[in-house]
Amino acid sequence: MNFLQRNCAGQSRRDFIRLGLGGAAGLGFSDLLRLRANAAAAKGQSGPDNVNCILVWLDGGPSHYETFDPKPDAPDGVRGDFKPIKTNVPGTHFCQTVPELAKVADKMTIIRSIAHKDPNHGGGNHYMMTGAPTPVPVGCGSFVTFHPSFGSSVSYHRGVKNGLPAYMTLDRMSRSGGPNFLGAQHAPFVIGGDPNRDDFQVRDVVLPREISEGRAENRRALRASLDQLERIHHKAAADPTVGFDSFYQQGVDLVTSREAQAAFDISKEDPKVREKYGRHSLGQRLLMARRLAEVGVSFTTIYYGGWDHHRKIFETLPKHIKPLDQGVAALISDLDERGMLDNTMVIVLGEFGRTPKINKDAGRDHWPHAMSVLMAGAGIPGGQIVGATDVKGYHASENIYSPEDFAFSLYTKMGVDPTTVLHKNTGRPVQLVNGGAPIKELFV
Repeated sequence: MNFLQRNCAGQSRRDFIRLGLGGAAGLGFSDLLRLRANAAAAKGQSGPDNVNCILVWLDGGPSHYETFDPKPDAPDGVRGDFKPIKTNVPGTHFCQTVPELAKVADKMTIIRSIAHKDPNHGGGNHYMMTGAPTPVPVGCGSFVTFHPSFGSSVSYHRGVKNGLPAYMTLDRMSRSGGPNFLGAQHAPFVIGGDPNRDDFQVRDVVLPREISEGRAENRRALRASLDQLERIHHKAAADPTVGFDSFYQQGVDLVTSREAQAAFDISKEDPKVREKYGRHSLGQRLLMARRLAEVGVSFTTIYYGGWDHHRKIFETLPKHIKPLDQGVAALISDLDERGMLDNTMVIVLGEFGRTPKINKDAGRDHWPHAMSVLMAGAGIPGGQIVGATDVKGYHASENIYSPEDFAFSLYTKMGVDPTTVLHKNTGRPVQLVNGGAPIKELFV
């Protein structure tokens, strides 16, 4: 079994493809946006409406001990085999597994105190991908959608720009990364394949011959050349094929968009930049995400699974984390050097952390009571550690924040009102984020 493709619930790439369609001090939202816009203007930055997000999803639940919250003073059987290392921020230490990220710690915030109570992959994924808990217990093996994902909600509020969908994901959608009741037009455009391959092309975005040769004389001919799939149009509003056909029509603009074609053609990137990100699939997906943010894609998710380390974590994690360490460090530095970090928010997280006690198989199990989340850009202060866990890493113990607080902060950073009331197909009102407050340290 390839551990990069499956977690303990047995979810495989085929499953994802099959189901892939499936206040700070009492300030109000407008006050937060005004403060954010004023601060951005003073620094020559973009306001929240122009902030794009690159979210790196570490499916399976990465260990906080072996990334950003090492516990060298914990007893044997808890602290693990790896040592802490210094970062470029005095007094701040990461685990030795992330040396490249340690070099750019001054450009990011690490939140060590986000916690919740759902230890299952399905429920934890949903909570951290939507900001909403599941209304019923959900087991590890479930694809679950009770609420729109962050990317779908941003798409709903922003819509298409430069012919590009607002929400894209590489190379697959996470189990709770869909639109739910917002509709198929706000599902992510999935960029499959490996951009590290020389023959990489984005699915459905290669221009048909008659278009590239200028033989599609009008929009109807253009549509006919693109859509080789016969579709049955039902009048019933609940029929999903109607929604997907509407979303498919956006492909006409997508394949004829110069911005899209330029962003997708990663072969035109400077070879030195490509090497900096790493000539591996994750590094090149992160580079692609930067190119998408550059042309105005509002929300891009990069899926990177394989973090469900129930066995041999100290043996398998170093090799698995190396591309992440290299690629995310390169992304943050690259955005900064290009002047894009002010209007691009980078987030790295999974559904939960791992257990303090190392199990009999030399692994760590599911643990939602403590986790670390990396955030950078969009005015988030650099060189900052938010919150803390106890000396053994069992529980968040200082400045404890919930997934609702995280969601509230993410939306606020992007100019989306987290108190927005949406309506399901039945007409039932649903608040975008039910409760929650800004993580105040992100808005300094």
